[in-house]
Parts: sequence; structure tokens; C-alpha cells
Amino acid sequence: MKKERLGLYTLIILCFCSSMQAQKVYEASRFGLKANSKKNAAPLVQKMLSRIQAETTADEAVTIRFEAGRYEFHEKGAAVKEYYVSNHDQENPKKVGLALEGWKNLTLDGQGAEFIFHGRMLPLALLHSENCRLQNFSIDFATPHIAQVTVMENDPERGITFEPAPWVAYRITKDSLFETYGEGWSLQQQWGIAFDGKTRHVVYRTSDIYCPTKGATKVGNGRRILAPLWKDQRLVPGTVVAMRGWGRPAPGIFLSHDKGTVIENVKVHYAEGMGLLAQLCEDITLEKFGVCLRGDDDPRYFTTQADATHFSGCKGKIVSNNGFYEGMMDDAINVHGTYLKVERRLDERTVIGRYMHDQSWGFEWGRAGDEVQFVCSQTMELTGKPNRIASIRPHGQEEIAGAREFEISFAEPLDPSISGEVKCGIENLTWTPEVLFAGNVVRNNRARGALFSTPKLTVAENNLFDHTSGTAILLCGDCNGWYETGACRQVVIRKNRFVNALTNLFQFTNAVISIYPEIPDLEHQQLYFHGGKGGGILIEENEFEMFDTPVLYAKSVDGLVFRKNTIRMNHDFEPFHPNQRRFWLERVTNVEISE
Repeated sequence: MKKERLGLYTLIILCFCSSMQAQKVYEASRFGLKANSKKNAAPLVQKMLSRIQAETTADEAVTIRFEAGRYEFHEKGAAVKEYYVSNHDQENPKKVGLALEGWKNLTLDGQGAEFIFHGRMLPLALLHSENCRLQNFSIDFATPHIAQVTVMENDPERGITFEPAPWVAYRITKDSLFETYGEGWSLQQQWGIAFDGKTRHVVYRTSDIYCPTKGATKVGNGRRILAPLWKDQRLVPGTVVAMRGWGRPAPGIFLSHDKGTVIENVKVHYAEGMGLLAQLCEDITLEKFGVCLRGDDDPRYFTTQADATHFSGCKGKIVSNNGFYEGMMDDAINVHGTYLKVERRLDERTVIGRYMHDQSWGFEWGRAGDEVQFVCSQTMELTGKPNRIASIRPHGQEEIAGAREFEISFAEPLDPSISGEVKCGIENLTWTPEVLFAGNVVRNNRARGALFSTPKLTVAENNLFDHTSGTAILLCGDCNGWYETGACRQVVIRKNRFVNALTNLFQFTNAVISIYPEIPDLEHQQLYFHGGKGGGILIEENEFEMFDTPVLYAKSVDGLVFRKNTIRMNHDFEPFHPNQRRFWLERVTNVEISE
């Protein structure tokens, strides 16, 4: 018996030693990456990653550690990559600060590092990698492309006098326009989001504001500027305006074709696109991930130009636990696939499918063996039968990168209705994920809180949605504009707290919770878009704190339960919403509203 135990202990020790030998730890400082140095980190990171990959094998676990402190990344010497990123401007090539491609079992540990970027860069990309972990660092830009200004005076006759924040580099152009600039870029922002200077909430009933600066002149010896054409009495002195354009060059973090990614204790303080964009990935866990300010005393009021997190065409399970999302110009989370429009039918099994939106094309859409279904764009009803891809290849070019169209052959003959003559979309059902969105805080942002469009189980629980400005939770589906799939079959929304949503009107803002698929011809729809067999939408044990009426809007749903929820009315704002129904249901069946 003793010999057996001794042999077992020896085996355990040998396995432990073997595991230790397979791990390699690299200190970034060994490669010249010193914290708080003004040296450009971009070329040093490139050399470090190349050397580490040359020294390690696929079976070895690698940890790269940075010292706590600040690291400056400039475009010069950065990795130059051609990336087509879902829901972004397809501008290439991109300058990438940390380009991680083809890694297995990598841990990138910032240990409190602050990665600061200059110019127009994609800060971090992780592609074609497995079981990788990113942890303990933050991403920010030295000079954001959003210009923060404070309203100093508001005269109905003279216009608005504003003062740019201290970090905003600006000039008045020869044609008298306010223009901001940074390393290799300049912008003339004409639109903005207004924040209350004290509470940081998006200002009540302002939505997207027009900020005309034609005729701008400097006032006095300081930084104040008078914009005589900018007249908006809602913007009282002290209002902070995030002046912005509409471009989305790149996200803060880009994930593509990865498996088993974990991101923990990472903060994105600014990006000119999404905070995080993931496409064609499997199993992503975000733990204490934030798209947020640097703290309550941060002088900035904004974070990202678009969504905090965005997942396009992913599968497995997407988890966001204990996240913090604030000040962004769109949703905290958006999960969807992308419909390809059937352009034409080549034979009984083959069609040409096309990416339709100008910010969603150029990347892989599907693979042989993937399950698909077809939807009629006008009624958003399924047409024909589910099928499988037999083969798929780019149409009109050899490479997937940059493709807008695909020639797709299917395992079974297609229904005659799928011809290209009637507007129809193809949905990839294989690349759809489960979602858990739990314990997160979403506050003080533009547009919406959370947007889910996946047929797999979606759970949103124990979250705080605090002044999300528009709708707090949206279930959508659209084969006409953004072409974002698809129908939700099983959604659980429970134990969340909703505080003063709907202070502004944006798209899909019919109620605090909006189930709002885009259906051009609802009158002739025969089936239902959301819900269905084995599922439905359950909304229970939530707390709604509201100043206005609409709690729930639902359209084209089979199976909807709203129960055990608490609604508390307040007088924080004057009611104004055009929808004055507590529950507004259009083409909804199998409904329970109780307690």
C-alpha cells in the first residue's frame, strides 16, 4: 500500500513538474518595454511577440507580464493589418498596437498597465487563437476623437459660447469652423450628446443634438468660442457636450476566430468604434470588464463612439459578469448574426448571398455544414425549410477578406420562393450563442442598454440599468436595414433594476423593454417572429423606477410572460413619451401579465 501511495505521489509530482516546464513567463521589461517611459511601445511589442512565438511551441502555455504604469503606442512602427471588422468602417490597413495572432494558452497580464494610444489605432487584436486570457490592464487614447466642450453662455440671439476641455487640441479653420486634431487626424464635429454637468446623465429630451459651428470665433484671451449659429435653449450653462462624428474606424479590442477567450479586469476608457468587437468566436467570458470612465473624478463624460461590447456571428456561450458600462454612444451589449440578402438563384441548390450594410462586410459568414434558415424581409416570416451549407466561397474574388458576396450551395433543393425576386435573407443558425449578462451596471449612455438577437438561451439578470437614455433592453431582428439577425426563442429577464430609462427618444424606444423586430408588412404576417415552441420571453421579479408610463412594448411574439415585477413612479422628470400605454402589444399571443 505504501509503495502504491509513493508511486502515486511521484506521478503527481512528475505531472506538476511537466506542467511547470511547459509554462513560460516573459517579462515585457526584458524587451525594452519600460513603464512610464515616453518611448514608442508599438515597435517593441512587435519584436517581443515575434521573438516569443519563435521560442515557443503550440503546446506551451505562455504568460507575458507588463509592469504597472503607462505605455505609449504610436502609429509609427505599429503592426499594419488588413482587418474587416463587423459593424465598423471597413477602412484598411489598420495600425494595431498589440496584434496577437495564432496563439494558444496565452495569458497577457498587464498587472495594472495603462496602454495609451495616439492617432487612429486599433489597440488590441486577438485572432485565430485558443484558450487565451487578457487581464489587468486598461486601454485609452491620449487625444480622443470625440471633443468634449462645456456650455459657458447660451444667448438666444448671439448663440452658444463653449469652452473645449483642456486636453482638446483645436483650431478655427479658414472657413470659420471649429476643428479638433491629434496625431495624424482632424475632425469637424457637427453632432453631439449633451450630459448634465452635475449628474452625468444624458440631458432630458435632447437625444442627438446638432452642433453647428460655422462662423465660430474666439472670445477673449482664453479658450472660449462663440458659435453664433448654435442655438439650443435646452443646453443651459454647465452642460457638457460630447461633440462627435459618425465614423467607426476600429474597436478598442478586436476578437476574431477565437475559442475560449477570457477577459478579466480590463477597462476600455475610449475607442473610436466599439469598446470590444467579437466576430466568429466561440465561448467568450468577460469578468469585471469595463467600458467606463477612470472614476468619479474623471473630467471626461464619454467613453466609446459606439457600443461597449458587440458580438457578431459568435457561438458557444457569451458571458458578461460584473461589468461596468457607462458614457458610450450606443448599447452596453449587442449580440446578433448577419443576414445575407439572396441576390439571385443560380440553380435549385445555389444562390448568391450579399452583405448589405456598408459597415458589415468583408469577413467570413459561414462554413460547409452550417445550418441555415431563410426569412422573408417584408413579413420577417420563415420561408422554405432549414437547410445546410454544402459549399461556400467568395463570389467575384478568391479571398474571403474584403468579400461582399458569396456563392452558396446547399445540401437540399431550395424552395421556389427563395429566388432573389422577392426580398429574402439567409440566417446562419450554427453561429448563434447562448448569452449570460449578469451583475452588470449600465448607466448614462446614449440609445439603449442591452440588445439581444439570438435563438439560444439568453439570460439578463441582477443588472442595474441606470438612466440608459433610451430603451433599457431591446430584442430586435432586422432584414431590411442593419440586416442583424434574428429571432429570440428563449429569453429570461429577471431581478434587474431599471432606473429612469426613456429620458430621450432614439430608434426602438417604445418602452423600457422593447421587443421590436423590424417588420415592414406586419399586417400580412401570418406567423410570429420572436418566441415559439419550447421557449418564449419571461420577464419577472424586476424593479422599474420610472417617471413615465411605458414599461413593455412587444411586437410579433408567441409566448410572453410578465409577472412578479414592481413598478415605482417618481417625479424626477416630466412625462413626455408618445406611448402612454403601460403594456403595448402588437400581434402577440400566449401572453401572461400578472401580479
